[in-house]
Amino acid sequence: MIYRKLGNSDLEVSAITFGAWAAGGWMWGSTDRNEAVEAIKASYEMGVTSIDTAPIYGQGTSEEIVGEAIKGISRDKVQILTKFGMRWDLAKGDFAMHSKNNDGKDIDVYKYAGKESIIYECEQSLQRLGTDYIDLYQIHWPDSTTPIDETFEAVSKLIEQGKVRFAGVCNYNTQQMAEAEKTLKLVSNQIPFSMVNRGVEKETVPYCIENSKSILAYSPLERGLLTGKIHNGYQFQEGDHRASHKHFQPEFIERTNALLDQIKPIAEVHNATLGQLVLRWTIERPGITVALAGARNAEQAVQNAKAVEITLSKEEINTINELVNNF
Repeated sequence: MIYRKLGNSDLEVSAITFGAWAAGGWMWGSTDRNEAVEAIKASYEMGVTSIDTAPIYGQGTSEEIVGEAIKGISRDKVQILTKFGMRWDLAKGDFAMHSKNNDGKDIDVYKYAGKESIIYECEQSLQRLGTDYIDLYQIHWPDSTTPIDETFEAVSKLIEQGKVRFAGVCNYNTQQMAEAEKTLKLVSNQIPFSMVNRGVEKETVPYCIENSKSILAYSPLERGLLTGKIHNGYQFQEGDHRASHKHFQPEFIERTNALLDQIKPIAEVHNATLGQLVLRWTIERPGITVALAGARNAEQAVQNAKAVEITLSKEEINTINELVNNF
């Protein structure tokens, strides 16, 4: 495994980090808790020491699964990355979406990052995770109803109390990051990035490089689309958000699979799957520190971790870059 420091901190994380959104089941058409626990354990055995989760993933389910999976592992050997600022149990802040919980009941989700809410959320997360500190605490989405300094004053307090080690953001633009930095030093920004979704390269990536902030790329496999296993007519489970997502409509699937057909020979040369090649390419991109890779079972987790075993030549990277630029 490859390990990298986040920003200017001494927090070292695995370049392939376990993304536990799907493990929580929410918006992914259910979850098998035992398989999810085994996936995290298998990942750890492969050197994936960092796990990214959030309270909203299954309304606590994902964090509980992570807590169960790391029992018995020395706490200083794993890095827990979780989030705050999405409430399904409090109608306050920016309305985010109508959704359903893991029992199929309707819920309304709000983006809210008020001070008291953050303190409360942290306590809940610590309980579910079965730990007394969080390595990286990240705001999940911007909340326009709360001043940014109020949000990060609360996180500063948690750092002072030893409940949080470092602060990060997710889905923040450069202005929001600069505003947050007035209150507290950030180490990272978690943003969507993949071969077919590179909008963040325009402003956010250059800003993070210039200001020594790490980027945690989420959905680097574009929710499974870049594995090459999704074709037109693919049947999603009930409750799987991908069925209505713009990147899973026929025309986009076809364009993506045409790109994958072009890079497949490079994967074959390295005896690698398309997914592994995509993950390796992602962590080679300028500014990208970590690729978050989700897995529903141990086999997928091991495959993701093995992506670091591929060594791409400059020529191969340039070839892939050219194809991606033409997408």
